[in-house]
Amino acid sequence: MDTARQFLGTVPAPMSSPFLTLIREQAANADSARTVDPAVIRAIKASDLIRATAVRSIGGVEASILDVASEMEAVAVACGSTAWCLWNHLCVFHLYCAQLGPDANEFLAGIVERREWVTFPNGAGTAMRGLPSGDDVLLSGKTTFGSGARYGDWASTIFAQTVEGEERPQLRFTVAPLAHAGVSIDPDWRSMSVRASATDTVAWSDVTVPAERTRLWRFDHTNLIRNPEMPVIAHRYREDWVGLAVLWLAAQGVGITQAALEDATVQASQRRAIFNVKMADRPGVQFNLAHAAANIAAARATYQQGCRETDERIESGVIPDEPAYLRQLGLAMVALRLCSEAMERILHVLGGNGLREEGSFERRYRDFQAMPIHITVHPDRVAELCGKFLLGVS
Repeated sequence: MDTARQFLGTVPAPMSSPFLTLIREQAANADSARTVDPAVIRAIKASDLIRATAVRSIGGVEASILDVASEMEAVAVACGSTAWCLWNHLCVFHLYCAQLGPDANEFLAGIVERREWVTFPNGAGTAMRGLPSGDDVLLSGKTTFGSGARYGDWASTIFAQTVEGEERPQLRFTVAPLAHAGVSIDPDWRSMSVRASATDTVAWSDVTVPAERTRLWRFDHTNLIRNPEMPVIAHRYREDWVGLAVLWLAAQGVGITQAALEDATVQASQRRAIFNVKMADRPGVQFNLAHAAANIAAARATYQQGCRETDERIESGVIPDEPAYLRQLGLAMVALRLCSEAMERILHVLGGNGLREEGSFERRYRDFQAMPIHITVHPDRVAELCGKFLLGVS
């Protein structure tokens, strides 16, 4: 019985489809063991998906924003943790290209050619310093929330570097190898959500990076790359990486929520409630599942619209402005809110059985909780930014 899928449809995901079964079959064990099966990481690295956000000039696929979103939705259906790690890689590589710029073409092309995995551990509690040493910089400190770091090859970091004659240290950005002897990863992501995402703390001790691979970290970098005089590797890297990240996060939310609905409709059609009443005959069950399905359909349409608008700008060479960026954030925020409401309605239908660990709903419900509260799309942050813009408040 696939009535939910008939109602909602599915999205095409040609890059991930060959190994979606592999991802799905390891999902429950990945959750309990808190680690993604190495075979899954190998399969992703061997596919075009690993280089989807790299442009062709550096050996990438240059997939559209909408196509990447569809792939993220499909992978999230199979395993929330795997999708979370892959999501971080794809949007963070976009950040690498935007931050390092054309001077790093050869370095970035090498990452793409070797099909390497990247991450950006830079959450609350991060504290990094850089010590100049000849033509290099020695990095020491710790970085947090390094999703996928255990599976990764490179990590970017923002570090403080003392500059002679300046009162305050300068913040700089770089990309460093995770295989360095001075890097250690503490598997401390003991969380209820995306348990296998390896959102861990990374410690650094005198890790060497070339000084030429460091860049000044500017909090107004988004405005900088919107300047047509600013050279970029390709036009798509003028899009703020956070704007793309939230749309792709919303796609994951839709995938997980639809999978939960599909399972719930099967259960509700087969189960009997108290006093042997068919669940499917209860109006409350019908109403809740109907609202959930409509919410999911609206959420998908919402994030897809944001992706299409972005793809149109990239294809036509239009430089994004602040309203365009805020629309990306707002559309993703609303899409995830719709999914959140749908998840609650599905839980109302499943009742106490939905909390049992034996089924897949409990895991999907837990995984979803990480999505609408991620800092990039947190409703408090996004609503404040959009509200200030609408009211002309700086």
